[in-house]
Amino acid sequence: VQLVESGGGLVQPGGSLRLSCAAAGFTFSSYAMTWYRQTPGKERELVAAIASGGGSTNYADSVKGRFTISRDNAKNTVYLQMNSLRPEDTAVYYCNAWRPEYNYWGQGTQVTVSS
Repeated sequence: VQLVESGGGLVQPGGSLRLSCAAAGFTFSSYAMTWYRQTPGKERELVAAIASGGGSTNYADSVKGRFTISRDNAKNTVYLQMNSLRPEDTAVYYCNAWRPEYNYWGQGTQVTVSS
């Protein structure tokens, strides 16, 4: 099982980034996918989630209207489009694949928002 995040980096406030998470080794289309983020000394927090079929999404209040989660089940990939980035969005972003009996994590990608 592999979840590999990419697309992180350094961006100025107000800028945009698109994160990707490529999955392998499991039936991607059967799993809900979630992006989490974590900063040092804090608990990992949910950023955005999408149902297995892509028909339902959920966002943290802090990112509503700025971030968009999407998935391409044909490419086994989930995305997080991040717009209007703020310094407080700086964190390591992780993708997660979830079913009631299984739970997989990627290694994370760093997003730094700074001028």
